[in-house]
Amino acid sequence: MSVGWATLARLCLVNAAIGGLAALPVNLFNRLMTVELALPALLPGLLVALHYGVQLTRPVWGHRSDVKGGRTPFILGGMAVVGAGVLGAAWGISVAETSVPMALLVWLVSYIAIGLGIGAAGTSFLALLASASGARKGGVATTAWLFLIAGAIAASIGTGIALEPYSPARLVTVMAVVVGIALVMCVVATLGVEARAGAVVERDDTPLRVALRQTWGDPVARRFTGFVFLSILAFYLSELILEPFAGHIHGLGPEDSTKLSGGKDGAALLGMIGAGVLSQLRIGSLRVWAIAGCVISAAGLLGLGAGLALVPSTVVLGLGNGLFVVGAVGSMMQLAAAHARSTGTRMGVFGAAQAIAAGLAGLVATAMLDLTRLILPDALAYASVFTLEAVLFLAAAVMAASVMRGAEMEDATLVPGE
Repeated sequence: MSVGWATLARLCLVNAAIGGLAALPVNLFNRLMTVELALPALLPGLLVALHYGVQLTRPVWGHRSDVKGGRTPFILGGMAVVGAGVLGAAWGISVAETSVPMALLVWLVSYIAIGLGIGAAGTSFLALLASASGARKGGVATTAWLFLIAGAIAASIGTGIALEPYSPARLVTVMAVVVGIALVMCVVATLGVEARAGAVVERDDTPLRVALRQTWGDPVARRFTGFVFLSILAFYLSELILEPFAGHIHGLGPEDSTKLSGGKDGAALLGMIGAGVLSQLRIGSLRVWAIAGCVISAAGLLGLGAGLALVPSTVVLGLGNGLFVVGAVGSMMQLAAAHARSTGTRMGVFGAAQAIAAGLAGLVATAMLDLTRLILPDALAYASVFTLEAVLFLAAAVMAASVMRGAEMEDATLVPGE
């Protein structure tokens, strides 16, 4: 049973809370470790990779929510664990001023907690959203992603203002407030949603090993998992090198390279909104938007690598990314919801593939860039990474053409009312 747009939008507050708390380790804590504490940049990179690696547990959390017949406890419990991890990481910043080894231990535990919590809450949230959204997967995927970005922006700006003047003690206090706000948002977001959607009646007592075997034994789900891994690897490959590229090759200062990233994100938002609106008007399909997004993203990357105008190429990349997100995330929810008794398990498998790809992308891009810069001019070194990313996007587009057609047919067969 689907629910109204107002309830779906309220539920997406969970994604805003996830986006806000997840942005802090990647951005704020990263900066504090490398600048204020003068630690190697590799350290926060490894910690972020660790929190992605821990999200391999997503299938476990999705399956547990299937077995228990309810997503809300896993959403709220997971967010509480994320909050504890964020507070622990903030406390570790102050500990590092007197004992770096002790801080490393604190950060290790904290980032593991952040990864576990995001895995539990994020997977259960998407499973509930997929069950409650009916036939509006494209528009709902757009809304969920917009809330995710809005939460990250609000948390970054809000904490930046609240931290003036900065001190480690003030950091812990501000993080406690941010975590409290996020938890309240999640309680408000999930209140009564499962009962209204009828999602609590769906239970699955299948053991985890059997559920995973059944999911992987489904050729559509297996191929779609491959598409998720390949496309997300391409999606995140340029994340850590776009601003350095703008500085090294185009001579932009930090303030201008940040604006460039903002322009890319703005174009992505336009792409998401456009695809979401057109999907609601029954123009195009999730498969069309995913394929178009991959191809347009590849065109922007090839433009960057070929030395074409920086801003237009970046805007094209962002627009393609936005279209891709709506098509891919919408299709993910569509395919998972087509199997109501194992929605959480399937969403967990897709989420695990996404987490592995996202964590691997940063390591591949930065390592490849460092190696190629040893033997090639900087421009060609960056171009090699952009070209690889474009090739991956084009391969994902080809894969989507067949994989998502199968997903759409399966959804039409198993969920005739949508």
